[in-house]
Amino acid sequence: MKVLIPGICGGVARKVAARLLEAGHEVVGLDTRPWPGKPEAIELHALDIRQRAAEEVFRRHRPQAVVHMATVSAWAAQGEARNRMNLSGTRAVFDHCQAWDVRQLVFVGRHTFYGAAADSPLYHKEDEPPLALESFPELADLVGADLYAATALWRMPKLITAVLRVVYTLGPSGHGTLASFLKGPRIPMLGGFDPLFQFMHEDDAARAIALAVKKKLRGIFNVAGPQPVPLSIIAEAVGRPRVLLPEFVAKLALGHFGLPDLPVGALGHIKYPVVVDASAFRKAARFKAAHDEVETLRLFREAFPVMGA
Repeated sequence: MKVLIPGICGGVARKVAARLLEAGHEVVGLDTRPWPGKPEAIELHALDIRQRAAEEVFRRHRPQAVVHMATVSAWAAQGEARNRMNLSGTRAVFDHCQAWDVRQLVFVGRHTFYGAAADSPLYHKEDEPPLALESFPELADLVGADLYAATALWRMPKLITAVLRVVYTLGPSGHGTLASFLKGPRIPMLGGFDPLFQFMHEDDAARAIALAVKKKLRGIFNVAGPQPVPLSIIAEAVGRPRVLLPEFVAKLALGHFGLPDLPVGALGHIKYPVVVDASAFRKAARFKAAHDEVETLRLFREAFPVMGA
């Protein structure tokens, strides 16, 4: 089967591509970023999914499946550029799939779709709406892309669509929102809060996405691995000192004094947990994570040791 991956040069996306190759699929990629050491078997097109030439890749290759991994977070891009990539890019992917008779599409989203709020349930299920967008507007375009992808389940019934809401990933590549947060010399925490964080090893995330292709899953699925862990324990496991701050001080200190440069709205995510119930995916894909939380954190610390340690 021929599989097209928009956003193929991301850390997890490269691993997905490698797994699909190993499974005997032909893999084609779209990305504006380079991929040093790319496997020769993968044909990479240096294109933005929104460009007119991207549709020509669909027309020429006629992929049977598409794995859409070309969305970006608030940490990777700013403002209007991020909005256009996430919303316009996602729409373009679905339009091209419909125009060129793609049979299957896997949209790789994020579990932060649900938002961090004081009154949210501990374990989010797939039918729950997003919360707290008013306090973190930088998430709105990612949420919009996820919701747009979900509408394909009824708008495009012939297209086998899976929307995967994947928890944070950690691994030696250092890619991803949580990885960027933990790589700094200090980890900020808000006084009186120690939220649970849910993450999985990047190899497990890649295997889960490849399984969604193999099993031809249809529907919306939360994807998670080991049990969630309090932020204080994560900080200790990766060897970073915690800095306890009142919230009003944190808003001023972010990006300074060795603290990560987060959008102010992200403070909600170090106050309240965003934890998902991934039982539906585990059952449908017969998925079990190979790395537990202890091993995942240990491997991350080995890849990114504390400076001077």
